[in-house]
Amino acid sequence: MGLLTTPALLMVEGVIAGYSAADEILKGVDLTLQAGEIVSVIGPNGAGKSTLLKVIAGLLTPHHGSVRLRGEAIGGRPPRAISALGLAFVPQEQNVFSSMTVRENLEMGGFLEPRQSRSRIEGIFARFPVLAEKRRQAARTLSGGQRQVLAMAMALMVEPAVLLLDEPSAGLAPRAARQLFETIAAIHADGVAIAMVEQNAREALRLAHRGYILVDGRNSLTGPAAELARNPDVQRIFLGR
Repeated sequence: MGLLTTPALLMVEGVIAGYSAADEILKGVDLTLQAGEIVSVIGPNGAGKSTLLKVIAGLLTPHHGSVRLRGEAIGGRPPRAISALGLAFVPQEQNVFSSMTVRENLEMGGFLEPRQSRSRIEGIFARFPVLAEKRRQAARTLSGGQRQVLAMAMALMVEPAVLLLDEPSAGLAPRAARQLFETIAAIHADGVAIAMVEQNAREALRLAHRGYILVDGRNSLTGPAAELARNPDVQRIFLGR
């Protein structure tokens, strides 16, 4: 697919960030996400991929650079304020409340608009029948793939325009990972733009419109996902060919 030229829904420009004042994991990273897109971020361990999502979601404040959602600066704002603007983040770990039921997890996901929770939960159950079947079960009883679906469903409770996913297939068996990627594609088809950090580079680029490859906290390659998947260096390093 060709590069889109419409104004970006999410724009990251020149972001430098880390976990302390002297720490620079990101060294000037750029990223754009258009409405209707899936963008995948891949790269070696330690490249700063997850750090980038945390900056966008408000869990880390950038030292320099800007993050804009619909043209509005959000860099450094509290996560709750960013979520209220239409951006939801699903971290790789600790993304559900294990001792709570599936329904209670969804209620937690709808904390910003509790009066809308009941109708939104029913919508979630209609979209994800597996969650409806297990609505009264504790989240800890779910399979790994089902927990990831629940984590994404919790994020969808705020009806986001942008969904950030950090390593959604990590630790899943191949079949569960395939089903999860199908779920991600279905969420995108419902109109949610997605920025995804993913260890499975092949699937990440297959799903995405555009891709970003980070190396040592910097943009290494950027372009249409299909072109990146055909790039010999990308194939050799990330796709195992």
